[in-house]
Amino acid sequence: MTYNSHKIKTSETRSIKKYEDLTISDDFMFSIIMRQPEYCKPFLETVLGIKIDHIEYPKFQEVIDLDIKAKSIRLDVYVDDGENTVYNIEMQNVSKPDQPKRMRYYQDLIDLDLIEKGQDYNELKNNIVIFVCTFDPFKLGRHYYSFENICIEDHELKLNDGTKKIILNTKGIIDDISPDLKTLLDFIDGNKPEDAFTRKLSVAVEDARLSKKWRVQYMNLQLAYLDKLNEGKELGKEIGIEEAKTENAKRMLSANKFSLEDISYFSGLSIDDVKKLQQEIAK
Repeated sequence: MTYNSHKIKTSETRSIKKYEDLTISDDFMFSIIMRQPEYCKPFLETVLGIKIDHIEYPKFQEVIDLDIKAKSIRLDVYVDDGENTVYNIEMQNVSKPDQPKRMRYYQDLIDLDLIEKGQDYNELKNNIVIFVCTFDPFKLGRHYYSFENICIEDHELKLNDGTKKIILNTKGIIDDISPDLKTLLDFIDGNKPEDAFTRKLSVAVEDARLSKKWRVQYMNLQLAYLDKLNEGKELGKEIGIEEAKTENAKRMLSANKFSLEDISYFSGLSIDDVKKLQQEIAK
């Protein structure tokens, strides 16, 4: 495998996005920017409409592994505000039918990672998962969808289990958010910066594009994903072509970084077969 002019060589040449073309809506760039408190803190304050004293980063791009047989998850941004609340922020560019259950899985694993065996459940921190979507997952035109556990029979009664899920939609059309959050989501969606914060974000993105360190890491990340495909090719010699295709597709689905069309392209499976695998993995 060779890497040349930001193109990965497989059985055919297929372009991937050049590092210098990344925007804040690309999860790699989003993670670079949000790992810096000076941007992550006002981002959370704008989204949540609260003031945060400070934030801490337990681990950047944290991977939570609880069992060798269980799925592991890579968190784009995982921060702790030091005030008994943990936030997981994810950038999402591809609509997936399993997104709600993915949020549930993330939240459950974070909780299991936070609390040690034998500790009291009251020691669990509040847990907020935020998905920033460049599409409307519910097709209702809202910019902001938030979910908490409430009583079905009495909506005034909350479970108060400390969990919350927030889905932001950069394509919203309803007047349902603050002007500051609207400006932020518009910027993520590709519009020009219109206030002090988005202008700072824009400068931060430009600075990150000049970083050799992050360029190399991005290149290595893309190569690592495609290395998994090559591993599948070797596996195919032992278990057969069709099984290798399935193994490739499963690995790409688990990586959570490829569209169904890309998975079909690289694995050789049909779109329908990829969708069936996706449903099996989500169970």
